[in-house]
Amino acid sequence: MSLKERIQEDMKAAMRSGDKDRLGTIRLIMAAVKQREVDERISLDDAQVVSVLEKMGKQRRESITQFQAGGRADLVAKETAELAIISSYMPAQLSDGELDALINEAIAQSGAASIKDMGKVMAIIKSRAQGRADMGAVGTRIKARLS
Repeated sequence: MSLKERIQEDMKAAMRSGDKDRLGTIRLIMAAVKQREVDERISLDDAQVVSVLEKMGKQRRESITQFQAGGRADLVAKETAELAIISSYMPAQLSDGELDALINEAIAQSGAASIKDMGKVMAIIKSRAQGRADMGAVGTRIKARLS
């Protein structure tokens, strides 16, 4: 069963159980997936659905930060709940050890010697860690390793 099919089945289950919050978030996910399919005139595979989920997760994390700064605890709670549901469809995150091993492997594979080669390393890691690591944090680690 593809990720998109799993999300659709969960939407039906949320409708049956009357879980309005979960249903609303799943509908947002499906709308974002459908929008991308219409815009690009393709049917998304699992990797592309994960990239849509990543984008939605990033938006929620940024919103949470802004709402915390503004003192809006009610909106922080809503965004946190949505983020939890979105995260449930994401692949398991890489551990620090796995991430370090992946970075070392990518540096060796690309022959990176200085910070100028960071783009080559990021390209290798992005293809392997898509959806399983925060690429901003990965970039910081690579920068520290190459400096």
